[in-house]
Amino acid sequence: MASNLSTRAVRSACIASKAAPRSLAASVPRRSFASNTDTAEPPTPQTQQPRWSYTPPQAKAPFSLHMHSGRPAFHNNSDPAVLDQFYMRMLGNGGEEFLSEETKWLAVTHKSFDQGRRGFNDRLAFLGKRIVQLQASLALAQNPTASSTSAKEDAFGRAPFSHPALDALRNLSTKTKNSLTDRSKLAELAQKYNLQKVIRWEPRNPNNLPASGLDLVLTHTMYAIIGAISLEKGGHIANKVAQERILEPLGIKTVS
Repeated sequence: MASNLSTRAVRSACIASKAAPRSLAASVPRRSFASNTDTAEPPTPQTQQPRWSYTPPQAKAPFSLHMHSGRPAFHNNSDPAVLDQFYMRMLGNGGEEFLSEETKWLAVTHKSFDQGRRGFNDRLAFLGKRIVQLQASLALAQNPTASSTSAKEDAFGRAPFSHPALDALRNLSTKTKNSLTDRSKLAELAQKYNLQKVIRWEPRNPNNLPASGLDLVLTHTMYAIIGAISLEKGGHIANKVAQERILEPLGIKTVS
């Protein structure tokens, strides 16, 4: 009888000793590798600069990616005052204060610049393009005079149903919208705002920017600016900017 009691006591002690560390580990939060202060590098004067102005040391390649390429160097703007002047031209007085400092640079940075290591504007452009296309569709739907097609006379004298709210629906075609927001037209508008002086990109041939896709990069950046305004100022402000600074200069009348 005594031996059975001692055996049970030993088993209980073993079970308790195994369970104790497991419950203790569950109560202690896990530490990530980033929290290890022993290997963390101390802050340097470079890392205290704005993120848009430098490439992180850990992201730099161990050798030049353009070694022996023979391609001439292409100058990109790095002056905040020049960038602010562009935003004032495009957005009007106070336009340089529409966006935060980092976002202003991110919106004009193409993925070809610095191999994308300082961030790029693809996702902003995706959002901005949807906003501009939506506003273009609404403008066409609210502007019956923009219709270029006329109703044909019916051979049996029948008159189709007509209503002012439906007269402009024939304008809502992909061909019409694409012709009004054509890449070449948006790129021409961007050049009027002098966007080509502030975009950050690496053309394939610096001596021939049109052949390197300048129109595509300008249009892409115009959309990115609208997307950035939407994220930081809201959809209502982005809609107004798309109407007044992009669609109306292209000849698309908008209704508020």
